[in-house]
Amino acid sequence: MTGSLQGRVIAITGGARGIGLATARALVAAGARVAIGDVDADALAAGAESARVHLYGALDVTDPASFDAFLDRVERELGPVDVLVNNAGIMPVGALTDEPDAVARRIMDVNVHGVIIGTKSALHRMVPRRRGHVVSIASMAGETVAPGLATYCASKSAVIAFTEAARVEYRSSGVEFSLVLPWFVNTELTAGTRDVPFMKKAEPEDIAQAVVRLVEKPRPKVRIPASAGAIVVSQRFMPRRLGEFVSRRFGSEQIFLGDVDAERRRAYEDRARGQSSAPESTR
Repeated sequence: MTGSLQGRVIAITGGARGIGLATARALVAAGARVAIGDVDADALAAGAESARVHLYGALDVTDPASFDAFLDRVERELGPVDVLVNNAGIMPVGALTDEPDAVARRIMDVNVHGVIIGTKSALHRMVPRRRGHVVSIASMAGETVAPGLATYCASKSAVIAFTEAARVEYRSSGVEFSLVLPWFVNTELTAGTRDVPFMKKAEPEDIAQAVVRLVEKPRPKVRIPASAGAIVVSQRFMPRRLGEFVSRRFGSEQIFLGDVDAERRRAYEDRARGQSSAPESTR
């Protein structure tokens, strides 16, 4: 599945805001037939209109019946799904001992089970056709550590391992699997947090263009931006104590703890923690 995106049917989860909406805009501009799903009906309708997508609908990624119903509708109205973009995700921040168990479960439900459920639903359609592509938005947080994000890091590490295993398991099926690993992105997900020294946040459009390139020419994994990716990968070859000393020296260990602007982040945290509606479009 390489080449032009013209006419490709692409479904995106968590498409009402942030990375999901930026990706929808980029794929529509490239000629794809795009469907977005989300639990926030108001934001979804507004996002769909602004991105000029071909279809939008309610989607709870933690519910297999909801996911199947969404993809069934996409295939009924737009045609067989060529690409699923697993984008929905949440990132509550704070000290681990302050994290309620319900919030930890919510992170794993949306970030991990949402990807597993969506991938299975897509595979049931793609494998018999011997073509398709599952793109999952993970994070470099799944390859490194970030104090204040322990459960989030665990969830993204799980997405990476799951996707790599699925890719190997289905290597002869005709279905492609790709991982997009952004650095922290300038969306509501990082509201109220400062940049890591010497590494600016990526923009949603950067991730969107990476997805477009992956759909045009599939690869197993891409890190955005590449400069941050190189630093994260290099940490594997650095003595642990040295790496942790450098992090402390530049204050990066407090970015998601003491340095958070709680007031600027309050609306996002309420949604992500389930204290208001629409958690999944929060990337």
